[in-house]
Amino acid sequence: MPVCRVEDPPSGRCLEARVEEMGEDLVVAVGGGQRFHVGCVVLAQPLPSKVPGKEWSASCSVLTIPPHKEEPIARGIATRLAEVLGRVAVVTAGVHDDNLDADGIACYLRLGHDLAEELARRLADPARDP
Repeated sequence: MPVCRVEDPPSGRCLEARVEEMGEDLVVAVGGGQRFHVGCVVLAQPLPSKVPGKEWSASCSVLTIPPHKEEPIARGIATRLAEVLGRVAVVTAGVHDDNLDADGIACYLRLGHDLAEELARRLADPARDP
């Protein structure tokens, strides 16, 4: 899966992920806006879950480059992949959108959630990857 992209057509905003499988582990680079960059890196390690019916939980380590605010996007994606797939996931995220307001931030957070779900779905069943 070279690139996975989710979009919000009304706003024209999108997030894009490039995935690299490193043995059993995953490295995911997420970018959006006018300039992709590294604003935050999250490492999620799967751990056996203590919740009945849930196989995995995740422990995360976070590095953020101030003043960047991409942690919720990177953490959400890394955590989701570790919990769904039981694989170590490193996610880097960088979104730059000039004059971003509260609605724009909310949009990128929704797109981050959608991207996490799409990546988990596609990586859980590579045969369904378009």
